[in-house]
Parts: sequence; structure tokens; C-alpha cells
Amino acid sequence: MSVRAAALWERPVRWPAEGLPFDMRALRYVLAAAEQTSFSRAASALGVKVSSISRHVRNFEDALGISLFERSSSGVRLTDAGSKFLDDIIPVLQMAEVVFQRASAAGRVEEGTVRVGIITTLAGGFLRHLIASYRRCYPGIKLDIQDGGRRDHLHAIRSRQLDVAFFTGNASLAGCDVEEFWSERVHVAMPVNHPLTGGERLDWPQLRDERFIVSTMEPGPEVHDYIVRRVADYSTYPDVSYLHVTEETLMHMVAIGEGVTLVSEGWTSMAHADLALRPLTAAEDIVPFSAVWSPASDNPALRRFLSFARELATSQRSNRPQ
Repeated sequence: MSVRAAALWERPVRWPAEGLPFDMRALRYVLAAAEQTSFSRAASALGVKVSSISRHVRNFEDALGISLFERSSSGVRLTDAGSKFLDDIIPVLQMAEVVFQRASAAGRVEEGTVRVGIITTLAGGFLRHLIASYRRCYPGIKLDIQDGGRRDHLHAIRSRQLDVAFFTGNASLAGCDVEEFWSERVHVAMPVNHPLTGGERLDWPQLRDERFIVSTMEPGPEVHDYIVRRVADYSTYPDVSYLHVTEETLMHMVAIGEGVTLVSEGWTSMAHADLALRPLTAAEDIVPFSAVWSPASDNPALRRFLSFARELATSQRSNRPQ
């Protein structure tokens, strides 16, 4: 059985029993005095009194038990012990500065990662626009895009392995927040020489005798259930076959006449040889898409990503022709 290494913040730290042995301001004064080789010039540079510099440096030396400076009427210079102390402490201060900068950047959402689960194509549509726009606006944020199915994505969200996923539908989900962002009309994919390509739009009665093919891979099972549900509205059972192929291969099989299938509107942005896409006419064939995430997530980059998606969705709805 493997043993997880303790995180740095879980390891014991030997803090002094009564706090740090010196005032941190004194270290700033020591650095300024070493740079300026004068307490008075250090005081001028920092905008404080010379007596304050002198007092804090003296207290700092007393706390350390060493003399950092040799004092004279012409100024100050580091002792050997003082030089060694600064050689040791400056890399620590530089590292602390980097840590503080990273923490500040994370708070401003200038860096970080958002792990995004998808089950639909990125060929076009709102999701592609969202991801491309977010990358342009926040180049320091990494978007980790992951394909998968609804069940796997939900498990990953609940186990904090995924930040957000985009699904069809808008039903509530236990332990998750769900928010609808956009909708897409369902399209029928068929060979270009299919008799039904002559019309610009289709309805389900025209498809009752068609052979549908879907992939066993996501989102194939959801497409299968959608076909069964919609055709059942017309008192018939559809001919639907599962094929163990990717969605890309499925499109090529449609193009060569193996059957027809359903795709989201995003596929209309992708050209496939010998493949035609026609929208379904019914209002019921406009499918909502929602973001799903854990309300327990503390990823600041996720919150900004969701806010960005919300603003983009609102903008697109307001600009849509009436």
C-alpha cells in the first residue's frame, strides 16, 4: 500500500514558543542600511526617522546575538557576520516574494487551471466561442478540456477531479449546481444524395422509416435515448443501431450511406465530404445546454470562468435577432 507524502503545510514547523524573535520591519531596515551604507540615507529612502532605523537595527542585532554593521561617522558597513546573514536571508526573501506574487495573482485570477468536461463537439457553437474567448481574455489560466460521458463527468466533479462540465438538459442534480447557458437546435446528419436533403428543414414524421446509427461512445447513448423518445411521440419505434466507433468515424459512415444520425448545431461549422445537415423544425428539438459544478469548489479560476460564461451567454441572447 502506498503512503501519501505529507503536504508541506501538514508538516510540523518549529515555530518559536513566543512568536518570531524579531520585528519583520527591522529586516527591511537592515536591507536598506546595507544598500545605502548609511542609516541616515536608509531613513531618507524609507521615509522614516534615523532614530527609528538605528533602534530597530540594534534590537534586531540583539535578537540575533551578532553585530551586522560596523558603525562610524562616515556611515555603516556590513561585518563578516552581517554579510553572511544577508547572503543566507536574501534568497529566502526572494522566494517569499514569488510566493506572495503567486498568491496575489491567483486571487486576481491571473493564473490557475479550470478542468472542463465536455460531451459535445467543439467544432462550433457557444462552447467553442466561450473557450476561445476565455483563452484570449485570460491567457494565464489553463483550460484543461476533457472528453467523457455524463456519468464519468459527474463522478469527477463530485470527487473534485473536474471543475465543471457542460451537459444537455437543465434538470437539477444532487450535490451539484446547474445553470443553463445556451441552447442548440438538433440537426439530422445524412448523405448529400439522401432524398430528404432537398428540403431545408425536417420533422420527425419524415424520419420514421430511417435507419439511425449512433456511437457506443459518448454522446452516442444520449443520442440513442433522444431518438427513441422523439420517435415514440409518433407511435412508432425507431430502427437504431449502435456502432463501436468514434463520433468522427460515425459521420463518415453516415456520409457513405450507412444510416442517418443526430448531431448538435455545433456540427454545422464543420465540413465533411458527402455529408448534409438539416435542422429539425419542432420547438422540442431545441436542446438546452447547462454548466454543472460542485458548490463546494474553492477554485477562484472556476468562479471567474462561470462569470465569464454567464456574461457571454447574456450578451449573445441580447444580440440574437428577434
